[in-house]
Amino acid sequence: MTKKRQLAFTFTRGLLAIVIALLVATLLIFISSNGANAAEKLAATKNALTQLLIGPLFKTDSSGTVGAFQAKRLTDILASMIPIMFTGMAVCVMFSANQFNLGAEGGCMLGGFVGAMVGIYVPMAAGLHPIVCVICGGLATAAMMLIPALLKTKLGVSEMVCSLMLNYIIMYIIKFLMNTYLADKSKGQVQSLMFPETSKIAPLVNDGSKLSLGFIAALVVVVLAGLFMFRTRWGYAIRMIGINQQFSMYSGMKVGAVIVLSQVLGGFLAGMGGAVEVLGRFLYYNWTSLPGYGWTGVTIAILASNNPFYVPIAAFFMAYLTKGCGLMSTYASVPSQLIDIVQGVIFLFFAAEQFLSRYRQKLVVKTAEEEIARKKAAEAEAAKGGAENA
Repeated sequence: MTKKRQLAFTFTRGLLAIVIALLVATLLIFISSNGANAAEKLAATKNALTQLLIGPLFKTDSSGTVGAFQAKRLTDILASMIPIMFTGMAVCVMFSANQFNLGAEGGCMLGGFVGAMVGIYVPMAAGLHPIVCVICGGLATAAMMLIPALLKTKLGVSEMVCSLMLNYIIMYIIKFLMNTYLADKSKGQVQSLMFPETSKIAPLVNDGSKLSLGFIAALVVVVLAGLFMFRTRWGYAIRMIGINQQFSMYSGMKVGAVIVLSQVLGGFLAGMGGAVEVLGRFLYYNWTSLPGYGWTGVTIAILASNNPFYVPIAAFFMAYLTKGCGLMSTYASVPSQLIDIVQGVIFLFFAAEQFLSRYRQKLVVKTAEEEIARKKAAEAEAAKGGAENA
């Protein structure tokens, strides 16, 4: 199949999965909506869908009337994209090597914690301070990812099970440290000391949306991650091992080292995302449970087909849906947990290998037929030229 057709197939498959997920969401909204009859339920469903699909960018009221464009809502969506772009890229790298590591969730929390503690207890000059905090958060998570990576390569332990359990180990260690040693005892909740001004990531716009310079950093990392995956030999090795590990081994690649590299690099990206989110959005560290960004990152990686260049698009889609579900919950009395159902349906259809398999087979056959036709035409042209020269 040509690259153009492969791209078209991926786009069509993704779009259809999203449409099916939204249709399922519409059905659930209709079932759960308030109304004495079908007409009232349809009106309530229409209002809810307006909040979900249009509300994130335009002002809407409880009756579903659409008003003016809201720039603040757009910047809210862009701010929500920051951590999930990092976790999406982390999962892309690990999944590209066929390593189903789910540690981006705990890695994001650990990166945020370490970045926050460096920001509070290691004074530095402004400008340098947040950069060092983010790098330290990334390095701490990269070191954490060595655990499932080495257990996988040395002992054959499932990286999925190991990383999943590691998420909760990290969460409870951080909770213990916060409750016992690091919490600000003068406050009525479990939170750290206030971040010094030198450690904070500056806002990108001053509209109260919490959109920080971390958004620009995330886009830069997207480009670097894409170039790494598609323009370096290490990225090529990661992708080849993901496609066929046995072939990669027999061709001389150091499979174990590349598997470790993919998980460590994924951990570094997830940790950076946590540190950028904490220092760019909050005044202090107060995460005592898993933030959820890693789980969303899995959906984003699936939507992006493990391609870092597509991560911003997938992240915008997920942030847009999350914002829409929040508005729908506020103005249409529909549970905001609907976003989890939408994510689950998208995941289901993307994970289904036979979804649109016949359409893909037709594209492959059509490409092969065109290639054969071109070869026959070239041979006929060559034979005709030979006959004329004779």
